[in-house]
Amino acid sequence: MITLEHFMVLSAIVFGCGVATILTKRNAIAVLIGIELVLNAANINLVAFNRYSWSGEAVSAGGEPAVEGIMFALFIIVVAAAEAAIALGIILNFYNMHSTVDIERANLMKG
Repeated sequence: MITLEHFMVLSAIVFGCGVATILTKRNAIAVLIGIELVLNAANINLVAFNRYSWSGEAVSAGGEPAVEGIMFALFIIVVAAAEAAIALGIILNFYNMHSTVDIERANLMKG
């Protein structure tokens, strides 16, 4: 049987991979992927805690678990999509100006 601890371990592994990607990569797209991994680790936690913390007394009349964790996860997905769209726009603009997506060269953007 899969328990909450399994989801916590999975979330910790995904979070660790995301942080390692953010800290080790110089490519802006790889850093963006690392940020998405960190956000997905938070989503795993929210949905797992929503599933396993339900005591059986639901707020809804249908007898189903309350959906607070799922709603927070959906909000994070929307924010991640907006963040990815804006970041990719900035990365493409930087690539057009400098012909690279190396974040070490981002100090050239200082005004």
